[in-house]
Amino acid sequence: MSGKPGGNRAPRRDRREEEREEFDERVIDITRVAKVVKGGRHFAFRTVVVVGDNKGNVGIGIGKSRGVPESIRKGSDHARRVMEPITLAGTTIPHEVIGKHGGAKVLLRPASPGTGVIAGGGVRAVLEAAGVHDILSKSQGSNNILNVAFATLDALRQLKNVQQVAAIRGKNPQDVTPFWQRKRSEQA
Repeated sequence: MSGKPGGNRAPRRDRREEEREEFDERVIDITRVAKVVKGGRHFAFRTVVVVGDNKGNVGIGIGKSRGVPESIRKGSDHARRVMEPITLAGTTIPHEVIGKHGGAKVLLRPASPGTGVIAGGGVRAVLEAAGVHDILSKSQGSNNILNVAFATLDALRQLKNVQQVAAIRGKNPQDVTPFWQRKRSEQA
């Protein structure tokens, strides 16, 4: 048996299952789409999946297939491939930011510890998968779930850490940190 090629398939599956467990995977939208052809309509499912590690990495993937499970698998595989790091300041974001995609606009504001994620639908899924625990948000414009999710990701991409913001403004990093973090560093 050990001489057969491909005899060690089970360990690969175990590794893949372990990899799936370490990521926070959320399906935020399943839509039935149709392609009109000469003979009629061909129906398929479009799935939007958010994958994050709850430590500052997040990605959004879209999968399309004739079956829902296959479209979810495709979406999560794509989201894993496009995961990117975002800047966090503890459990929140370092500064206020507005993200846009299509007709959707998403405003994200940092919040003090204990506030929670004040967001709905696609915005909540993206923020929680990224590892943000305290934030305020407002979705403006289009309420298309796909565009709102991508607008949230656009906002997260724009975030800069405290040192970058201080260097741009020509200020001391202590002056641009959120007020609840300033108190902690002054006491320490």
